[in-house]
Amino acid sequence: MSSLPELISSLPLADEAEVVVAGGGPAGLCAAVSAAQEGAEVLLLERFGCLGGLATMGLINPWMPFFTRGKTINAGLFAEINARLHAETGEARVGEGADYAFDEEMLKQVAQEMALEAGVRLRLNSLLTGVATQGGQVTRLGVASKSGLQVIGGQLFVDATGDGDLCAWAGAEFEQGRPEDGLCQPMTLCFRMAGVDEERMPTRPEINALYDQARERGEIENPRENVLWFRTVHPGVVHFNTTRIVGKQGTSAEDLTAAEVQARQQVKETVAFLREYVAGFDQSFVIQTATMLGVRESRRVLGDYLLTVEDVLEARDFEDGIARGCYTVDIHSPTGAGTDIRHLRPGESYALPYRCLTPRGFENLLVTGRPISADHGAHSSLRIMPIAMNLGEAAGVAAARALKHSGRTRAVDVEQLRETLRGRGAVIEAP
Repeated sequence: MSSLPELISSLPLADEAEVVVAGGGPAGLCAAVSAAQEGAEVLLLERFGCLGGLATMGLINPWMPFFTRGKTINAGLFAEINARLHAETGEARVGEGADYAFDEEMLKQVAQEMALEAGVRLRLNSLLTGVATQGGQVTRLGVASKSGLQVIGGQLFVDATGDGDLCAWAGAEFEQGRPEDGLCQPMTLCFRMAGVDEERMPTRPEINALYDQARERGEIENPRENVLWFRTVHPGVVHFNTTRIVGKQGTSAEDLTAAEVQARQQVKETVAFLREYVAGFDQSFVIQTATMLGVRESRRVLGDYLLTVEDVLEARDFEDGIARGCYTVDIHSPTGAGTDIRHLRPGESYALPYRCLTPRGFENLLVTGRPISADHGAHSSLRIMPIAMNLGEAAGVAAARALKHSGRTRAVDVEQLRETLRGRGAVIEAP
């Protein structure tokens, strides 16, 4: 019996492009758009029926901080997307903590329009299922859809799956979870409550005090230590990112199934708590739960450089920096309650090296978004969507440039890459 890679190698091509991006989430969207804008023929594969990934189907909201002391750290295509959302929806209400909420339904439309305007070809409802390789080169991808198992060819491939699926199935090295036991940060299932009287809502500390009392009475099984909620762009609608599923891996179908079941049970108990004890929620109802789980951490693909938590906290720069981050080290406990938060010094940011996007042992493959080469601590900072979008933009520009070198990603002139990104509005140096 043939293996899946052998089968993929033997089947005729259903489609091909110069650059094939697997995953249409925040990173993959920006990778595909930037590669196309830089002149490459791009095919974008996405398992759902729309683009945006965790920002749309995962209901992850709002954007985490992309500025520090008034200095913008994450710009480029991310800034253009925000500008388009602003033009469509008007002034977004600013949530508590000065983090910015957005309308994910409008983002679906904006993302699609940007991709099509750039000339990206889309294959939606298409799930990556396997990878064929030869001599350090990815040659073909297997994709499952309503058309059956199909094969996609390309010159250069970008893994924007969020979990490093393409890289792992190609045989690239990776790490998963924290070093002492392999446990990953917990998953979450976001949900929304509508019909909330926001004027009557208590403060965060007051809600958490009520939550503590409910936990003491045994009414809450969720191991999270507090209620995490945000205001949205819609009056009377409050967003919750407060479920916590521990001990599960985002790369296991069995674990994901168990996590979905457990998360919805946690949503039910949280809603009951809010309606019973929290002012303003007595007439509220669940208006939406996310279509996909929010997986904070899974594989981290090992590249030519491993970004460390010390690099993040010391705000280090690199000669091949192609994006920046200023978000905290933010490790949600893999075993239960508690969150390890460590801040950068005020006003500081760190660089993300291009070498973190080049998987060891492969020539025509880039990884982008949260699975780039980083340790457990550094990953907890760079995993947020604004940084992922900047990493995606950098990967797309690099992919287009690598085509001039037969798809060899390490042949890209990094200084020219950095100059191109500056011209596109990206923040490369510390502001």
